Amino acid sequence: AVYLASGGFTAAVALFCLFAYPQFEAPNPQIKRMVLRRRYWLYYALQFMAGARRQIFVVFAGFMMVERFGFDVHEVTALFLINLVANMIFAPLLGRAVARFGRAVHAYGERRTLLFEYAGLVVVFLAYGGIYMFGWGVALAATLYVVDHLLFSLALALKTYFQKIADPGDIAPTSAVAFTINHIAAVVLPFLLGYLWLVSPGAVFGLAAGMALISLSLALMIPRHPA
Repeated sequence: AVYLASGGFTAAVALFCLFAYPQFEAPNPQIKRMVLRRRYWLYYALQFMAGARRQIFVVFAGFMMVERFGFDVHEVTALFLINLVANMIFAPLLGRAVARFGRAVHAYGERRTLLFEYAGLVVVFLAYGGIYMFGWGVALAATLYVVDHLLFSLALALKTYFQKIADPGDIAPTSAVAFTINHIAAVVLPFLLGYLWLVSPGAVFGLAAGMALISLSLALMIPRHPA
């Protein structure tokens, strides 16, 4: 019943939008094939690392809450709801910060935003490892889980950075390529790190902190003048 109601409502809204709102042609025609360009390599690399970071949160942070602290289904669901409410409150504020610092032609705003995100992730992942190994407390773990999720909002800076370096006709196909690159890590990492988790969960979070440091290093390479 939940699926029928949700899917039916979504379909009804889509049909309403189809007929109620005008259709606009894009001002710049998009290339209708996949595009790989050497000059977008930094964006591709950042997208790959973003996919890796997402899986650490989606898979292994949840594992920690269940295995280390024995969370039941309703407790994990409550944590999800807290994340959603926190995002509704703070994501617009973070978006305005990205807009303010990223309004200029140069990419210093994006670089600062991404550096803040990745530095925060290093701290969060190291703390996850400490929590699992030394039992620092469920309250700290739940707080870091929410903070980790909030940092997702800053990934908006990666999109605005790409808008500054992309040819207008490349935006759609390159976004498709980036989505694919992002999911390479999303498919491979849970499989490989799942085996490591069986041996040492703390090592998984140590590797995650290393991945965040790689992202931090890549963000430092964002040029002042992207063009």
